[in-house]
Amino acid sequence: MTATQGSAAPPAGPILELDDLGVVFTTETGEVPAVQGVSLHVRPGETLALVGESGSGKSTIALAAMGLLAGNARATGSATVAGHQVVGAREADLAALRGRTVSMVFQEPATALDPLTRIGRQIAEVIRNHRKISAKEAAAEAVELLRKVGIPEPERRATAYPFQLSGGQRQRVVIAMAIANEPALLIADEPTTALDVTVQAEILDLLRRLAVETGTGVLLVTHNMGVVADFADRVAVMYHGEIVETGPVEDVLLRPSHDYTKRLLAAVPRLSVAEAGRPAAPAAARPDTDPVVELRDISVVFGRGKGAVRALDGVSLAVHAGETLGLVGESGSGKSTASRVALGLIPPSSGTVSLFGTDLGRTRSRARRALRAGIGVVLQDPVASLDARMTVGECVAEPLRVHRRELSAKDRQSKVADVLDRVRLPRELARRAPRELSGGQRQRVSLARALVLEPRLLVADEPTSALDVSVQEAVLEVISELQHELGFACLFVSHDLAVVQHFAQRVVVMRAGRIEEQGPTGATLLHPETDYTRRLLAAVPVPDPVIQRGRRAERLATLAAGRTEAQV
Repeated sequence: MTATQGSAAPPAGPILELDDLGVVFTTETGEVPAVQGVSLHVRPGETLALVGESGSGKSTIALAAMGLLAGNARATGSATVAGHQVVGAREADLAALRGRTVSMVFQEPATALDPLTRIGRQIAEVIRNHRKISAKEAAAEAVELLRKVGIPEPERRATAYPFQLSGGQRQRVVIAMAIANEPALLIADEPTTALDVTVQAEILDLLRRLAVETGTGVLLVTHNMGVVADFADRVAVMYHGEIVETGPVEDVLLRPSHDYTKRLLAAVPRLSVAEAGRPAAPAAARPDTDPVVELRDISVVFGRGKGAVRALDGVSLAVHAGETLGLVGESGSGKSTASRVALGLIPPSSGTVSLFGTDLGRTRSRARRALRAGIGVVLQDPVASLDARMTVGECVAEPLRVHRRELSAKDRQSKVADVLDRVRLPRELARRAPRELSGGQRQRVSLARALVLEPRLLVADEPTSALDVSVQEAVLEVISELQHELGFACLFVSHDLAVVQHFAQRVVVMRAGRIEEQGPTGATLLHPETDYTRRLLAAVPVPDPVIQRGRRAERLATLAAGRTEAQV
């Protein structure tokens, strides 16, 4: 794409300017202020990171700048994008701005993609909505955008539906749609939440290059302080709907002045490079006992003939009572597939799965249902695991209704209240709908739902990906405390290597459906045996802008050297 295909040249002043912005939501119990007196700006080519706890108002500001607030929201003050007033603007005027002058990468790709439309067509539609271009040209640009954001085999993926892609790949598609028309302002709400560290690094390189080459301003909403250190020029810290601290990234992250900023940074898990891992839960596994779950030489093949995809190839792993096994690797490496095989949701093409000492392949459906009562599951996307028609309390109580029918309604209500306490959520949220909660709050509801039966096995697929660092720390403490109390095994799927290092006793590194290496977490992550694991670790951003600048330069130099060797 050329510069003329994108938005018009941005004005000399800020591309985004908020002045005394306030947002109030009208609810059944009255008006609830979400944002109060926020003033900030983003200049062309600049990245401003907006950080703070879940529910602090970060995403509300992003939606207000796009004119996408819910119908029960009332905005006051001023929000201008490229000189256009958003607060109080007509929908027709806002529609002309969105996708061309300003674009947004949403936190949850499942809500941003049409499940019934092929990926390439959705990207092409965004292009043709704002540019006079033929369907053939738009389709070709869609493929090129998929290649640009790191989607393998972009020509084939363009014909796929969203459900045929991994969570990380769907997020990359959303980013491709957002940058399709080279907007003057890109609002990125947790743009790398679902991405593994290597793809995250590539996406940040892409967004950084876009900002430099086209002058695109970026408002980055994130809880990942490593991403902030790697990508942002300035930082604004939010707390209870207000900005409590703002400044250059080095000042805020290295010399914070506000107590809240200091507490936020103290909660950030940091990847250790000089000492053994410090697991949050005691290494209570007993290898001499039978594993709670064991996969033996598992292979999984989807499809037939030339279109067949081998998702797992000879995978063997086991998790014992009281142990947390971290499963890491790039998007599409087979992590989530392995966890679903362990749950009995995907039958293996070959190999055996043992759950609580029982061979799942020889178990009838009724007995398998009884076994599943001993499993708690936290999925990557809380929207997909919570029924929008239910209240939070009903969502959490559903496993009790299915597996503990002897409990009275009063007993179920009591257990729901107790587990909401355990995951640090107010009990009154039980009466609200999932859509009324922030992304981080919804993820904690998913965790409460998984823990309500006090399981023997917890399968956690990216359980902290949507959480800010302080809530993440609290949730991991909850899992650790309950694991110590109940002795359950935990299969922990994550792309956050710092969290895995601090939380898991053992780690399995996966690549292209195979196990690359495995062993004790400290030894494996501090002294990796394979180049692949070393590349994963090198791509992890650290929350120190000075150190991260050096790590980024070293990583880019290594990549450039690798490309030179390949060409030779």
